[in-house]
Order: sequence, then structure tokens, then C-alpha cells
Amino acid sequence: MKIQIRLLAVAFFGAILVSACSPQLKVTSDYDKTVSFAQYKTYAIDTLRISSSVSQLNQQRIVNAVKAQMKAKGFTETENPDVLVHISAILKDKQSMSSTTNYYGYGGYYRPYAWGGGMGSTGYTTYSVDEYKEGSLIVDIVDAKTKNLVWEGIGNKEIDKPAKDPEAAINDAITKIMAAYPPGAAKK
Repeated sequence: MKIQIRLLAVAFFGAILVSACSPQLKVTSDYDKTVSFAQYKTYAIDTLRISSSVSQLNQQRIVNAVKAQMKAKGFTETENPDVLVHISAILKDKQSMSSTTNYYGYGGYYRPYAWGGGMGSTGYTTYSVDEYKEGSLIVDIVDAKTKNLVWEGIGNKEIDKPAKDPEAAINDAITKIMAAYPPGAAKK
């Protein structure tokens, strides 16, 4: 029985570590609390500010995913819209550095067979630089009449490798980013 509990605990913590190590999309959103979002029924894609490092296929996937979300939320695309949708996608090369210090010595607390102070210790530090890409996807909703920003959703993620299914990954990211639009819709 104790072995089964230990194996279950090891499996549980292993699952937590695996999920904690995979890069997650970090989503934030903000909106103008003085705006009544019920007045908005139509939209148009107005501006695309997409980094040149994002392929043309992925740019179109992003636009299609935003359109699908707006349609699912009951909005109609038109040339005379209530809101304008601005989409920005940024892909940047990033680096992170980590260090590890390793000690070795003669006696002291670094060796299990030593009983006391020892004769000194020394150590060395290794440094490693990890390169990765950081992606940001920003969806801005602007009132078409006033040209004021009324809602913004941002998704950030470290990208360690290309997605196996970029269309599904982009759709999932846009769905998460736009989950809070319009404000109060998720509470209904």
C-alpha cells in the first residue's frame, strides 16, 4: 500500500513538473470601464501590425481566427463598423542566462565521510545561454466613431519550437486572448 501511494505521489509531481515546464500563453486584457459594449454590433479589421518574421500564412491564420471569434460573439463584419480591430503580432529573439556553481573540497561539509572543518574547498561556476523566441499577439478594439481604444487583449508566450499544427495553435491563442471580450460576456 505504501509503495502504491509513493508511486502515485511521484506520478502526480512528475505531471506537475511537466506541465510547469511547458511554455504557457500568458493572457491579459484591459478595457475602458466607462464604455457600454452593448452598443457595438459590427466590426472591421482595420490595421495589421505584424512582424516580418511572422510568415504570410500565419498572418492570414491570425486574421481568420480573429474574424471567427468576432463572428462567434455575434458581431458582423461590415465596411461601416461600430468598432475597428487592430491586430499586432511581434516575434523577438531572446536570450536567458543561467549559472550553476559546483563545489568540491577536502573534508568539511562537502564530503559525507568528513567529521569537521576540513582543509578548504574551492569551486567553479558554469554559465549557459539559452536562446528562444518570444511571441506577443495583441488585439485592440477601437471605437470607430471616437477612435478611442476601448478594449485590449494581449497574449505572450515563449516559443521554443514551431507548432506542429500552427492553425490550431493560433486559433487556441486567439480564443484565449479574446475570451474576455466583450467585458462581462463570460459572466452571463
